[in-house]
Amino acid sequence: MATAGRAGSALLSDALTQRWASAASNNASALIIGGGPVGSSTAYHLARQRGGDGGGIVVVEKDPSYQSKQCSAVYSAGGIRQQFSLSENVKMSLYGRDFLRSAGELLRTEDGEECDLQFKEHGYLFLAGTESGKAQMIKNHKTQVESGCEDIRILDRSALAEKFPWMYVNDILLGSYGEKGEGWFDPWAFIFGLKQKSIEMGVRYIHGMPVASERDTTNGRIISVDIQNNVGDSNTVGVECVVNAAGAQAESVMNLLAGLHRPLESPLPVKPRKRCIFFFHCAAKEGIPPVAPLTVDPSFVYFRSEGSGEGATFLCGVSPGHEHDPDCYDEHLLDDADYGLFEDVIWPALYHRVPAFGDIKVKSSWAGLYEYNTIDQNAIIDFHPEMSNVLMLNGFSGHGLQQAPAVGRAAAELIDNHGKYQTLDLSIFSFDRCMGRAKPVLEEGIV
Repeated sequence: MATAGRAGSALLSDALTQRWASAASNNASALIIGGGPVGSSTAYHLARQRGGDGGGIVVVEKDPSYQSKQCSAVYSAGGIRQQFSLSENVKMSLYGRDFLRSAGELLRTEDGEECDLQFKEHGYLFLAGTESGKAQMIKNHKTQVESGCEDIRILDRSALAEKFPWMYVNDILLGSYGEKGEGWFDPWAFIFGLKQKSIEMGVRYIHGMPVASERDTTNGRIISVDIQNNVGDSNTVGVECVVNAAGAQAESVMNLLAGLHRPLESPLPVKPRKRCIFFFHCAAKEGIPPVAPLTVDPSFVYFRSEGSGEGATFLCGVSPGHEHDPDCYDEHLLDDADYGLFEDVIWPALYHRVPAFGDIKVKSSWAGLYEYNTIDQNAIIDFHPEMSNVLMLNGFSGHGLQQAPAVGRAAAELIDNHGKYQTLDLSIFSFDRCMGRAKPVLEEGIV
């Protein structure tokens, strides 16, 4: 009989009350830590793969309201695109596109309630302002077409000027525009749709957080996890498999599972980073975009239309430069958006690209967390070699929401198919590259 030690502890954050799961069901074939888009998609796809039987699948989520600043998805721009440079990323988002289009039926509950994700297929528009950027855009487009995209168009300067007359394009060499299948949707509705359907299939959601684990001393596998609920009671859940879908908190979850007395030799290279979004109104008398696709400027500043008004309100943001992008472990740093970033970087780029944006006013702003893979800013989808029943779904670096449907499907396959993919081979995202056993997976389409 294996012997093991208890490890790890954490404090519970305040959240809504929820009935504590009964002690009669203290085993899980799959314990999913994190009930956001990736975790809930994993629960949903695993239950569907098992014929609609979610028994034995347990999801632990510390904030079932998903309003905490640590719930990255609901503070994002909610985008989905197929304009990537890696075929695997393109194909994941193609599945995500199809899932969103069919969500009303796929996530319909037995009482007939449909899930309206407010999927707005208003497109993505990438702009290239240098010869190297133009060459990369052409190369990316070839990959996208070969991967199954049919609605992405390459536009030269004259075509851009005709399609988007509100935009300054004299310094643009080429544009790549997704006419359909790209745009944005409601992250909160997506999460709750997955959650409600999963619960209907028998998946058990626990309002709480992991505080300790028990590992087999011979092979390092996780035997059980202690879960503390929202009122401070603890329960031990025996596990066959643990899924780390904790987003920006993924690193701390791995450390907790490993234990203080047996730290990982190969830690998870995922760090929390702060990202800001600004919501503004344009009061110009002319030249306002009627509906702006999510436009990515050569400066990497992005903007898109937001709201029901005709062309009056927009979202925008940008990732800070590496030297201004520290790890963010203090949640209080998320209380305020970085207005210096807006004044110094974002607004000048907006005004340059859209002259009407010279007359704008920021109405609100917010900050959230971003799970940053320090190796190559791409997903990690693999079992950890030192804890072979811990499946990592981490490090998406801004793509987790849109890739959640495909990642959930992939995770279900790995869990129930002896670690093998059945539909889309995502082995390129293995943990080997985090251990120096494989090259980093570089994506040229990071925003």
